[in-house]
Amino acid sequence: MWIKADMHIHSTHSDGRASPKDILLYAMYRELKVISITDHDTFQGSVVASRYAREKKELPLVIIGSEVRSERGDILLYCFEPIDFPRKIDQLIDYAHENNCLVVPAHPFDAFRAGIGEALYEYSGWDGVEVWNSSSSLGANKKAIRASRELGLPGLANSDAHIPDYIGVAYTLLDVEELSVEAVFKAIKNNRVRPYFGYPPFKVFLKRIAWSIERLFMKKKP
Repeated sequence: MWIKADMHIHSTHSDGRASPKDILLYAMYRELKVISITDHDTFQGSVVASRYAREKKELPLVIIGSEVRSERGDILLYCFEPIDFPRKIDQLIDYAHENNCLVVPAHPFDAFRAGIGEALYEYSGWDGVEVWNSSSSLGANKKAIRASRELGLPGLANSDAHIPDYIGVAYTLLDVEELSVEAVFKAIKNNRVRPYFGYPPFKVFLKRIAWSIERLFMKKKP
């Protein structure tokens, strides 16, 4: 069966506006069956969401995730449970695989948002590429699409939501045998994926800018 997944979302555990609980509720409204809360350098948001989702069976399946700032840029980790992570890419890939995690470069050609750029071609062992990020430019996304095709890697599309309105703007269709973490990982590894390319409406984009400005002032407060 084909299901909708948005596997790059931020919560209040890093720089997102919504709590893990609110993200789950909005994701359900958007008819997503799988999400991953990938807060910066922490698994905490997804851990909290996973606990809540287990209590409410109608909520989306939560993949334990984090957006890790490596030595060269941002990388998405999807795991069965939280792990420690080194910052050097080769060590990160090896350690993640030793712990049955998936490793996916986030917005790789977005120079303004810590994409790893050409380093994508320098390392082997990627489990996929984020080929579409609804916060990245069209040019950056097109480069990622081309790279995934050249490298023969599965392409994932994600919202990179920092506010609830962004959730599900872009998503990936996954062909899974059942709704489980194991089935999601298997679908990605076997390239049974279809990325859906989407950008938010302009008014939602403005909300995202407003949230960024609000966070900037929050940081400056003593």
